[in-house]
Amino acid sequence: MAEVATAATPAPFYLRPGQEEMIIPFSRMAYVEDTADTLTFRHVTRHPELFSVNPRFRPPDYNAPSTYWVKLDIRLPEKGQSGQLLEFYDQTIDEITFYSPREDGTYQTIRMGDALPFHEKLFLHKNFEVLLPPDLQGVHTFYFKVKSHSYADIRVALRTLPRFVHYALNEYFLYGIFYGMIVIITLYNLLIYSAIKEIKYLYYTFYILSVGIYAMCVDGIAYQYLWPGSPQWNQIAYGTALFAVIFWILLFSMKFLNTSVRAPWLHKALLVVLGARCLYFLTGIMVDNRLFDYQYLEIIPLSLIFLASIAVLIRGYKPARFFVVAYGFLFLGFLVKGLVYLSIIPFSILSYYSLHVSFLLEMLFLTFALSDRVRILKSNRDRALRRIIRQQEVNAELKDEVNRELEKNVKQRTRELQAKNLELEELNQKLFEQTREIGRINSLLDLDNWKLKNNMKQILQDRFINKNLTPEQFRNIFPDQLSCYRFLEKMKWEKGFYCIKCNHDNYTDGTAKFSRRCTRCGYVESVTSNTVFHGIRFPIEKAFYILYVTNNRQTDYTLDELSEVLDLRRNTVWRFRKKIEKLYASGNKDDSTLLIYNLFSGHL
Repeated sequence: MAEVATAATPAPFYLRPGQEEMIIPFSRMAYVEDTADTLTFRHVTRHPELFSVNPRFRPPDYNAPSTYWVKLDIRLPEKGQSGQLLEFYDQTIDEITFYSPREDGTYQTIRMGDALPFHEKLFLHKNFEVLLPPDLQGVHTFYFKVKSHSYADIRVALRTLPRFVHYALNEYFLYGIFYGMIVIITLYNLLIYSAIKEIKYLYYTFYILSVGIYAMCVDGIAYQYLWPGSPQWNQIAYGTALFAVIFWILLFSMKFLNTSVRAPWLHKALLVVLGARCLYFLTGIMVDNRLFDYQYLEIIPLSLIFLASIAVLIRGYKPARFFVVAYGFLFLGFLVKGLVYLSIIPFSILSYYSLHVSFLLEMLFLTFALSDRVRILKSNRDRALRRIIRQQEVNAELKDEVNRELEKNVKQRTRELQAKNLELEELNQKLFEQTREIGRINSLLDLDNWKLKNNMKQILQDRFINKNLTPEQFRNIFPDQLSCYRFLEKMKWEKGFYCIKCNHDNYTDGTAKFSRRCTRCGYVESVTSNTVFHGIRFPIEKAFYILYVTNNRQTDYTLDELSEVLDLRRNTVWRFRKKIEKLYASGNKDDSTLLIYNLFSGHL
C-alpha cells in the first residue's frame, strides 16, 4: 500500500532568465511513499492522484524501509540556451531509478546509487547527476524512485551545465585544501612523534587520518578515489571510519589530558565508553550494518571528552584550554548539522559544510594544544635555567667578596706568617712524613680491598660457616637491595657472560640496572633471570636471608617465626623455601642461585 501526502501538486520547476540553479527540497516535491515496495512505474504514471506534496516533511520523517516515488514537473529551456541537469546531494542513497521522458512519449530508465560501481555513473562526480534531455522544450514530467537502507536526503538541485562545472571545480578545489591540510597536519605530528617519541602524537596522527577518511566517506570522495569498484564495502566504510575517529580520539584525549591522574572517575567512564563503542562496532559489522546509522550516539563519548577537558582545565592544566576550544568548535559543527537535519535552520553551503569546518578548526586547535604543551614545558625549563644562572651569579659575587676579604686578611697577616716560617717548615716536614705514612697505609688498604673483591666467596664462607647469623647480623653483610644485586651479579657472571639465547659472549649494559644485553641477538637478561630470585614480589635481601636460613640447619626457625622476623606472609615464606629446595634437589650446577646456596652452606 502507498501512503499519500497531503497537499496539491506543485507548479513546474524552472530556471528564470539569469538564474543558474535552484535547490528543490523534498518538502516541495510531489511524492508517494510505497511502504510495501509494490508500486511499479506503469502504475504511478497512470495514477497521478497518488502524488501530493507534504510541506511539513522533515528529515526525521523519512522511513528507511519504504520506497519513495517522486514526480517532478520541469519546464525545459528552449533550444540554444544552456543545457540543464538534476543533481542529487546525498551520495549515500543505495538505489536511484530515474525516468526521463523522450520525444516519442516513452521514458528512458537511468539507474544510479552507491550500491553500484562508481564507473557506472553518468558523470564521474561524487554526487549523482542526470542530464535533462536537450531536445525537449516546455513542461515535462520526470519520475525517480529512491530506496535506501538508511536515511536518504532527497534534495535535488536544478542547474545549468556552466553552473555545474563552475560549482564542481570550486568544490573539488576546496576539498583539495581541506584534505591537504589534513595531510600537512598529519605529517607535522608524525614528525614530532618521530622526534620526541610521545605516544600521544601517534594517537593524534591516527585520529586525523580517521577524520580525513570519514569526511571522504561522507563527501563521496572515498568512493570515487579509494574504492570505486567496491560498493559493498562502501556501505559500511563510513561506519568503520566513524568508529576509528571515536576510538583514536578517546585514546588521544585520555593520554593528552592524563585523565587517569587528573580526573580518575572520568577516566574510568571513558574506558567504559571505549569498550562499549568497540562492542557496538563489532555488532554492527557482524550482525546489522544499520546500527551505523545511529550516529547521534557519538554525542556520548564526545560529551565525556569535553567534560573531562573542562575538569582538567579547572584543575590548572593550561594546555587543556585549546583542547576545550577545539571541542567547542566540534560541538558547534555537530549542532549546526543537527539543526539542518531537523529543518530548524535553512540549508546553505555554510551549514552543509559546517562539520568540515568544525573538524578543521578542531584539528588546528588540538595542534595548538600540543604545541602549547611543548611551549609550557620549554617555558618551565627556561625559568629553571634562569634561576640556576641567577644563583651562579650570586655565588660568583659571594666568591669575589670572599676573595677580596681573603686578600685583605692575607695582607694583614703577612708579617705573622713570616714570623712563623720556621714553625711551618717543621710542620711541613711532619706533614711530609705523615703523607708518606698515609700513602703506605692507602696502598695496604687498596691491596686489602682487592683481596676482598677477588675473594668474596671465601670471605662470605668464613662469615657463614659455623655461625648462626641473626637477621640484624645478616643485614650487616647484605644491608640493602643494591648489595644483594651486586653480589648476585658477581656470582652470576664471574666467569663471563654467555647469552642463553644464542650463547654469544659479548654484551652491553641493558636499560635496567645490573642487566646485560646481548650484542648479537639483542636479548636482555636481568641479574635475577634464571635464578630462584626471579619474579619475587618481596625485597631480595629478605629472600637472601630465607636462602641462608633454609640451608643453615643451625637456625631452626619455624615458618611462623621466620614470617614474623622478616615481616612477610607465612605462605610467601613457605613458597619461596619450597622453590629453593626444589632448585637444590634438581642439582643444576650452572644455576647461579645454586652457587649462592652452596656458598651460604660452605660447600664452595
